[in-house]
Amino acid sequence: QVQLVESGGGLVQPRGSLRLSCAASGNIFSIGAMGWYRQAPGKQRELVAVITSSGSTNYADSVKGRFTISRVNAKNMVYLQMNSLKPEDTAVYYCNAATVVTNSLPRAHLEVWGQGTLVTVSS
Repeated sequence: QVQLVESGGGLVQPRGSLRLSCAASGNIFSIGAMGWYRQAPGKQRELVAVITSSGSTNYADSVKGRFTISRVNAKNMVYLQMNSLKPEDTAVYYCNAATVVTNSLPRAHLEVWGQGTLVTVSS
């Protein structure tokens, strides 16, 4: 059993900042790439940012220069620092672990999603 739990969402004014956190716990041997996705009302879920286990990052064009993804492998944590927020950033933000290798044998490879945290950007 592997769980991802997000925190840090909330209401923020335009041009404000928020920091999302995601903690992975459970039967974990290793985690590959981790990412943040978001889904706005009436829209499909989209990739926001992804970071590999070695620290390489990739961002959606809409958030480049404003959002920063980071991770602490030893703590199985991933973060999303969001600056200069816009109303169009309003969405439920989901944490994703693309490949979790379980600790118990035989090892399994899982994709895991968090339950999501709501970010609302409004004045």
